[in-house]
Amino acid sequence: MAAAKIRKGDSVVVRSGKDKGRTGTVLQVLPKEDKVLVSGVNVAVRHRKPSQANPQGGIDRREAPMHVSKVSLADPKGGKPTRVRFETRDGRKVRVAVKSGETIDG
Repeated sequence: MAAAKIRKGDSVVVRSGKDKGRTGTVLQVLPKEDKVLVSGVNVAVRHRKPSQANPQGGIDRREAPMHVSKVSLADPKGGKPTRVRFETRDGRKVRVAVKSGETIDG
């Protein structure tokens, strides 16, 4: 299995689609479907009828998964989109932002 370039907790920028340009934090990564769940981005709206579990009914808003190719990691220095490279530093494999050369992992 290949190492993940985008992980839970990363700050990402949406590159395409209706939310293009928006930033958010990765809440969940779904590697089998190649999708990510980003906070406040790709919000799906569902109108719910009143039921026993939810007597009020109403409108539910929640984030829907989006394809990982639509997001790009936000550069730790400038916040702009950047690609990710893997390097060995101090005997550890770390993720590095291509744009600034900053280490992403602690």
